Amino acid sequence: MTKETLLMQYQSECLSALKSVANIQKPFEKTFMDTMKLFMAIPDRINFLQLGRYGCFSEQTYRNLFEHETFDWFAFNGSIISKHLTGKRKAIAIDPSYIPKSGKKTPWIGYFWSGCAGEYKRGLEIMGIGVIDIDNHECMTLGSIQTPDCKTLDNMDKSLVDWYSSYLICRKTATEPVQNGGADAFFPGNIIHYV
Repeated sequence: MTKETLLMQYQSECLSALKSVANIQKPFEKTFMDTMKLFMAIPDRINFLQLGRYGCFSEQTYRNLFEHETFDWFAFNGSIISKHLTGKRKAIAIDPSYIPKSGKKTPWIGYFWSGCAGEYKRGLEIMGIGVIDIDNHECMTLGSIQTPDCKTLDNMDKSLVDWYSSYLICRKTATEPVQNGGADAFFPGNIIHYV
């Protein structure tokens, strides 16, 4: 397959998933589809400045798309997953990941566990949630969310494990078709019994 054919197939699948998720307006559809194309095409860091540089719209248009629109990424990704992960046995996988980041104004920056470094490091953390097709040995991302820092968790009166489990419970409808769950070694005794 040529690059153009693959890109056309990718765009077709994204558009099909987008239309199955919600009743969307044309301007949102155009900007969203251009963004999906740019995710595949931009070779380096992807931010609003890069989207404005390489895309069909201004930097502010892309920024507005993600700041003002509420979009159900779980439903969008779930639509794509349902077409590609065809095995009968599926499981949900969760894995928090450390992201190096500095700055005083960055929301929820704090100290998080870095498995690579084997220590807590200053930065951000996202919890990735994926669907594993056990029969075909494949996995696709269902969604992710940024983990709050310790101060925010204290204000919510929750531990990190409580926050993970409450988030998974609130996303239960997106993961209901899947009966099994999996996580790295920290979680089995701490979180799996919550969900």
